[in-house]
Amino acid sequence: MSLLVVGLSHRSAPVSVLERAALGTDAQIKLVQDTVAAEPATEAAVLATCNRIELYADVDKFHAGVAELSTLLAQHSGVGLEELTPYLYVHYEDRAVHHLFSVACGLDSMVVGEGQILGQIKDSLARAQDLHTAGRLLNDLFQQALRVGKRAHSETGIDRAGQSLVTFGLEQLAAGGDVQDWASGRKALVIGAGSMSSLAAATLARAGVAEVVVANRTFDRAERLARILTEDEDTGVRARAVRMDAVADELTRADVVVSCTGATGLVLTAEAVAQAVEGRTGQPVADTGVTAGPPAAAPRHTGLGADENCPLDLAAVQPGFSVMGEAAVAGMDAATLEQHAAWVDKGTTVDRRERRTPEADAELITALAATVATVGRIPERRRPEPVAERPAPFFFLLDLAMPRDIDAAVHRLAGVRLVDIESLAEASADAPMAADVDQVRRIVSDEVAAFGAAQRAAHITPTVVALRTMAADVVAGEIARLDGRLPDLDERQRGEIRQAVHRVVDKLLHAPTVRVKQLAAEPGGAGYADALRTLFDLDPETVAAVSRAGDSTQTKDRPA
Repeated sequence: MSLLVVGLSHRSAPVSVLERAALGTDAQIKLVQDTVAAEPATEAAVLATCNRIELYADVDKFHAGVAELSTLLAQHSGVGLEELTPYLYVHYEDRAVHHLFSVACGLDSMVVGEGQILGQIKDSLARAQDLHTAGRLLNDLFQQALRVGKRAHSETGIDRAGQSLVTFGLEQLAAGGDVQDWASGRKALVIGAGSMSSLAAATLARAGVAEVVVANRTFDRAERLARILTEDEDTGVRARAVRMDAVADELTRADVVVSCTGATGLVLTAEAVAQAVEGRTGQPVADTGVTAGPPAAAPRHTGLGADENCPLDLAAVQPGFSVMGEAAVAGMDAATLEQHAAWVDKGTTVDRRERRTPEADAELITALAATVATVGRIPERRRPEPVAERPAPFFFLLDLAMPRDIDAAVHRLAGVRLVDIESLAEASADAPMAADVDQVRRIVSDEVAAFGAAQRAAHITPTVVALRTMAADVVAGEIARLDGRLPDLDERQRGEIRQAVHRVVDKLLHAPTVRVKQLAAEPGGAGYADALRTLFDLDPETVAAVSRAGDSTQTKDRPA
């Protein structure tokens, strides 16, 4: 059996694809269960965070495993396999181990060196253990990944390069200023009470906000988080819990909003935020592409290809279609379509005289229509058009959810600053790498080699145990035969004979079994187990029984 990982992350896929492929807890559970039920896999675990979805499995066939895992990811994410495939990456055996160890150290994170990923790996392993989908390989792998991650953080200065996604997001909201100066005295609303939301609430409290309001669908969890914040003597922050139906009122009082829920749809629409801005200022929100209240009805058009207005028949589109600002077609080589049929490239409108050929336009419009038919809306471009004399922001929103909680159209509201996963990904691409990253990479390489050697050595252990068991059976049989032929021997003599025979067998087996373990730990050493079974004519079922016995005693305790 061999380790295989198939996944996608912020490094391989645009945020729009990650957002649509995000898996809730129930979907993750069903995915690992279906994976172990599939023929190529015997173990499975899912690592799902706000910027990655990875499926780990122990498979007996590489190509069949890749095909099966890719198909299962597509089925459970709801993204078509043909659309998902270009963004998937595959790692096998040592490369798969190297990948997970790098992830555990924060080398593959959006914010290099962040330590929150260790908790997410721990949760992933615990879920697989609860579902009994983690066997010897994945238990060893994930436990070792946690140890490697902790070693990297304790032995190097990777923490100087990394920080939590929450801290990085708050720094982006503060636009390069000191976060504590920016946060001091502000009122914060945290939507959600999970691990990321709890971290956000605690970080805001330490930064000096005057009040934290926690809203969650399960009110008890919101109350528990608010109580923890209130009882923290180091911050002295006021904290209270509200129900989700109170969020609209709280928006008009809050200065900072952090949202990270498991909702599959938007938690805050652009209209809701616009209404909150009006409630705060008492003035109509600036007309920058988003207005408070219900959106105006879209004009009816004749259908695809109408050049006078929008080339898409908006009347035929499913509810939820967004016509606010620029609209992008996900994954189409940066080709985007504006509301009034102006093609744009990298946010800059292209002159109509420089437009593509009619044939190319028709092809892109057809693809746009197919996208709308699939997802029900055109994804909003994150970057708004420049707005002349845009006022300084006074309302700050941080969206850490995947899929997103806050409508991206909020970017166009005057007086509002929105930071989301997409903008964090762009900002982190320009962040400097710490000098300690090279040291962490060396740690990862050393640990991968050690893990591979240990796994290869463990692979031959059942064969060695079966060999020693066979030798013990032979000794027992010969001693019994000797007892029958020499019944006059006393117990002391019998004991001496038994010990002598056992010593002879142990000495004969010691050197070859020690050496075969050493050889098996080296790259390409897997064949020594087969050689040993052939040379001593060991029963394959006996070896398999030893392996099963080892698996049954494998600890299932969760990592500390």
